[in-house]
Amino acid sequence: MHEPDGLLLLPRLRVQNANAISGPLTWGFPSPTAFLGFAHALQRKLQEKWDLRFTGTGIVCHWFDPQTSYPAGRHHQVFNLSRNPIRAGYKKYEDKDAALVEEGRAHMEISLLLETEGDMDDEPTDFLQDMLETVHGMRLAGGSLIPAHGEAHRPHWQPWWDDEEDNRTAFRELRHRLLPGFALVQRPDLLEQRLAELRDETPEANTLDALLDLCALHIEPESDDRGATKWRYRRASGWIVPLPVGYGALSETLEPGEVGNARDSQTPFRFVESLYSLGQWLSPHRIGDPGNLMWRQYSDEDNGLYLCANDYTTTFNDKE
Repeated sequence: MHEPDGLLLLPRLRVQNANAISGPLTWGFPSPTAFLGFAHALQRKLQEKWDLRFTGTGIVCHWFDPQTSYPAGRHHQVFNLSRNPIRAGYKKYEDKDAALVEEGRAHMEISLLLETEGDMDDEPTDFLQDMLETVHGMRLAGGSLIPAHGEAHRPHWQPWWDDEEDNRTAFRELRHRLLPGFALVQRPDLLEQRLAELRDETPEANTLDALLDLCALHIEPESDDRGATKWRYRRASGWIVPLPVGYGALSETLEPGEVGNARDSQTPFRFVESLYSLGQWLSPHRIGDPGNLMWRQYSDEDNGLYLCANDYTTTFNDKE
């Protein structure tokens, strides 16, 4: 198990108009890639003055409000869209409204628990103030961070010691700051289990079949003792969700400038597609070790994999 030098809590970050479409198959809460990207950008800004590195990111959601509505006469949700600006392109010369660009937005309140490495005092007041000012000047998942005041919104630094029992006590106290809320973890074990069950019935079933089966709403008939038939919902155990966790390569790595109209002409380029896994929302009080909460970046260029992975296991103590 990786042992950090400390844990940095960014509590109750309020984000407006975050990206709610993080993959081609799903919509909703932003992908873990957005939060790891935010942590990496924050690290680069702070490293100009402070000696630290973020090695893991825990994600906890307290409130999530997708900007959707139900049109009159319909039973499905649609995103609230706008034209920005109202007149654009050649249509502004024809006195016509610009086309709608399909985008999904959501407001949310989240907390981030950052696993850190580096020399830091037990009470780094100046660092926490610099970090708070830096965070409020950044964007998270494409959304704007709204500054908030009060003790509940102030960052908290928790040093990590050599004594395991002291660390367990410190983390129990830290978890109280994450309540009420739900922590996002990865559950590939549930995906593998469901795939094995499907292959007992259909040998040609693949991982995508298992993912869709777990995330779909199943309504099935069931007969009782008297022979009467009732409809019931078949639900998977726990609050599980499909989750984009990174990218897989579609091409070889191309030299800088070889692809026209790329954003960066100094960086190698590679075409990729989204990769999905299975996630689960858990109450933070059920997580006994901060390592189970952390999302980390992994890359395997030879196999074309660029992933975010979580260290959650089912061996935690429910009574912690």
